[in-house]
Amino acid sequence: MLGSLSLLAATPFAFRSFSPSSNNNRSLSSATNHEIAKQLATESGRGSQKLLRRHVFPVYRRVSYGSPISAVMIDDSSTITTSEEDTQNIGILDIDSALRPFKDHFLYRIKKYVDQKNLFENYEGGLEEFAKGYLRFGFNREEDGIVYREWAPAAQEAQVVGDFNGWHGSNHKMEKNEFGVWSIKIPDSEGNPAIPHNSRVKFRFKHGDGVWVDRIPAWIKYATVDPTRFGAPYDGVHWDPPPSERYEFKYPRPPKPKAPRIYEAHVGMSSSEPRINSYREFADDVLPRIQANNYNTVQLMAVMEHSYYASFGYHVTNFFSVSSRSGTPEDLKYLIDKAHSLGLRVLMDVVHSHASNNVTDGLNGFDVGQSSQESYFHTGERGYHKLWDSRLFNYGNWEVLRFLLSNLRWWLEEFKFDGFRFDGVTSMLYHHHGINMPFTGDYNEYFSEATDVDAVVYLMLANSLINSILPDATVIAEDVSGMPGLGRPVSEGGIGFDYRLAMAIPDKWIDYLKNKNDEEWSMTDLSCSLTNRRYTEKCISYAESHDQAIVGDKTLAFFLMDKEMYSGMSCLTDASPTIDRGIALHKMIHFITMALGGEGYLNFMGNEFGHPEWIDFPREGNEWSYEKCRRQWTLVDTDHLRYKFMNAFDRAMNALDDKFSFLSSTKQIVSCTDDENKVIVFERGDLVFVFNFHPENTYDGYKVGCDLPGKYRVALDSDAWEFGGHGRVSHDVDHFTSPEGIPGVPETNFNNRPNSFKVLSPARTCVVYYKVDESVEETNDVNVISFSETLEMDVSKQKNAEESAILVDHGDKENPEETNDRDAASFDEELQKDGAKQESIEEPAASVLDKKIVGSKLDEPEVEEMEDRTPDD
Repeated sequence: MLGSLSLLAATPFAFRSFSPSSNNNRSLSSATNHEIAKQLATESGRGSQKLLRRHVFPVYRRVSYGSPISAVMIDDSSTITTSEEDTQNIGILDIDSALRPFKDHFLYRIKKYVDQKNLFENYEGGLEEFAKGYLRFGFNREEDGIVYREWAPAAQEAQVVGDFNGWHGSNHKMEKNEFGVWSIKIPDSEGNPAIPHNSRVKFRFKHGDGVWVDRIPAWIKYATVDPTRFGAPYDGVHWDPPPSERYEFKYPRPPKPKAPRIYEAHVGMSSSEPRINSYREFADDVLPRIQANNYNTVQLMAVMEHSYYASFGYHVTNFFSVSSRSGTPEDLKYLIDKAHSLGLRVLMDVVHSHASNNVTDGLNGFDVGQSSQESYFHTGERGYHKLWDSRLFNYGNWEVLRFLLSNLRWWLEEFKFDGFRFDGVTSMLYHHHGINMPFTGDYNEYFSEATDVDAVVYLMLANSLINSILPDATVIAEDVSGMPGLGRPVSEGGIGFDYRLAMAIPDKWIDYLKNKNDEEWSMTDLSCSLTNRRYTEKCISYAESHDQAIVGDKTLAFFLMDKEMYSGMSCLTDASPTIDRGIALHKMIHFITMALGGEGYLNFMGNEFGHPEWIDFPREGNEWSYEKCRRQWTLVDTDHLRYKFMNAFDRAMNALDDKFSFLSSTKQIVSCTDDENKVIVFERGDLVFVFNFHPENTYDGYKVGCDLPGKYRVALDSDAWEFGGHGRVSHDVDHFTSPEGIPGVPETNFNNRPNSFKVLSPARTCVVYYKVDESVEETNDVNVISFSETLEMDVSKQKNAEESAILVDHGDKENPEETNDRDAASFDEELQKDGAKQESIEEPAASVLDKKIVGSKLDEPEVEEMEDRTPDD
């Protein structure tokens, strides 16, 4: 989401040291916070690392829920006393010594984290028990009745109303305790719950002005709106289905993969029709496509209820509710269970960085002008995000921590999610929220008065909780700033995320496509951008996500091919130069981003096959149209359209990682960034990647460096016929290495690599080579299917999966092939309505094969020049 801020991201790759900030000890707690709990004594003579190891995964005692603890955390003004020797025990400082000038900052936030966990242990039974708030707050079954609790300290009087009492609350008044929690027990009636399942409910309260208001309960499990009334308010729904209607999970969670290959998806816009899709339709129709393309993880957007559909799910109104547009909580459970049955893990796009400012439908309705100690949000400017027009949480508030931490546990345990992608983390980390902040990599930008330590501690608590509940969880941060330690464990003094999104990479590709001719592309610049990440902190790379395709921008395929996608994607005619270039670069951009940009990869739904145009949710400005808020699967399903080639290559990219696990390899060496010839050569794991971005030149006998000696063969070739290429690279050729220089003396090697071999590198093509294990080669020839044949099997598997996906629940519909042809035609017609003019297909220009081929062997002077190069040349 932060991509919409248009921030300049500069992540420090090499550790650098700067002068320490003089303000690192600043306390960010409000001076007005009243003291309810006793401050814990400072643990002296104990190293910070020892404190962390003791408190990361403690065993907690259980206590009753009625614990005597404040709704507001105490102000921590204690002095941290620790020796110089103890500071060396903060693990992150050992990894990056340039962080040592900021040891006071780390000590301060570690102390706050440890003290907070101690408070949870003393008053709530521990962090894990504290995060079971959904068993206490909201509507819950207790002995012979339903108990409803709501934290609303600003309320003067309160009632619960709904269908069950005719919306008259006089007989259902609530009582308030000393901590601002209102409660009521509603006894069963003749053995049946007084509040029926799936009936509407609201919290009615009177605030200081004497005005009564109705609000959706903060912990409500489901919320719906009358679809027949435009702009109708949402209603809370009591969701407690009988056992016969509850979905029971059948399949275990898949094991955590070595590297996540993530398919980012929005259920609502996943239909090929201009409407909102359902959880069950997505499960039956889209999940098989994701599995067939060899992804191992699905990341679901817009799961939490949001009253404004066009917010893409980022203006959350009801945090414990599934988005009712796509179905019920049981329907979402069906989707997740179906994904698990297919071997797919499911991550949730969780939004804890802000909340919708919608008063009628959302959490903001509980803010009636009270102080921040009695609210979910900060007051004044600190509680409002001026770019997002939304409210900002007070992470220093006890009940806010209970609400958010319990929210994470709810989604993990009730719905069996396998982890989270935290949205808007940059906004949380800093008081300036990253607005107009050009992060340069200077460490002073990360550790100063601008850092929101309350939010940092919350994220440390959140990651500690997630890993204690589900040790195999995958947790990703959407952070554009590159804060050091974000991706290191809490036990080392880090914030605890597994991965950070590499948000600068898609911006780099858009800059190149918008502002540079092909001849101006710099291999050195691209390589630096793709490898610019912190040592030991993992990243998820992506060429484009949902951010890059929202209205006002467009997909990479549309950047590359634009209006010619309306007339030039048929295989029945020769590809125009624009289409030929577009498909070639689409494959190369996505693949080099995957192979060089991180330790995991993400693709947004539809971009794997080059989905055209952009995303535009229904809104007043487009007359509430769903036309651009869908995925046109018929384009990739139609066999005579070229979209199938990009989809097949996407499938092969993922299959390559399945076979060779290069994404999880820590071996990543860029040996050549040849700006003159537009070639990048690198190794990931034991694979050798050769990318030729030159628009015309094919190099025969191009020399590439490698680590291991032996025989190499083609593992993947973007120019293969099945990927819409020209078939210029032979796959049955053996490439034998030659030793380079003096063994053990890198400066005498070729591009600092001890061995080399020569390849054919066609223009706008990427080829991957693997080392043949000659000791088992004869056995493999007899017993093992080659990787190319495996890919052919994957193609067949994809077709079968797509056919089954198309035919599910459509037995009474028209012939799918006729539908595909009609939909493909309607795609052209629809764009004509937008003013796009169909152009006649001209005689194709000269094929890339007709461009010049640089001699079959590089001239000797050129070879010598290449051998003298270093990776920085």
